[in-house]
Amino acid sequence: MNNITLLKLVLVLIGSAIAVLGLNIGLGGIRTLGWQIPQDFIAVTNVDIFQIQDSHIRFIGGVWFGIGVLFLGGAIMLDRLRSSLIALCAVIAVAGLFRLSATNLDVIMSAAIAPSLILEIVGFPLLSLWLMRSAPATKT
Repeated sequence: MNNITLLKLVLVLIGSAIAVLGLNIGLGGIRTLGWQIPQDFIAVTNVDIFQIQDSHIRFIGGVWFGIGVLFLGGAIMLDRLRSSLIALCAVIAVAGLFRLSATNLDVIMSAAIAPSLILEIVGFPLLSLWLMRSAPATKT
């Protein structure tokens, strides 16, 4: 398996995972569809405010789904989407850093969050470097 084929396989795997997570949140809202965690983790005390925030979370889930689709598309149209994928890797790394703004470091460093955080702030920057290095050499 050559480097480009392996890169495209990684893009399919990452894109699929992100798209599924986006569907889970986009279609399930704050409670999610239960694909990662049980749906009964939250008790609503203010229905109106919950529905507003739920709508915002569904939007963010839709954005995440769209990002996943772009990574999937990158496996098919790598040369056309390379710069967009590199930019998305940077966005995901910055978003991962936002996790550090949470006040409970025990949660951030837990087995439930730490793997995602590491992937976001280490894995995606490495993927962007791989994407940059996979570009065909330009003629001068």
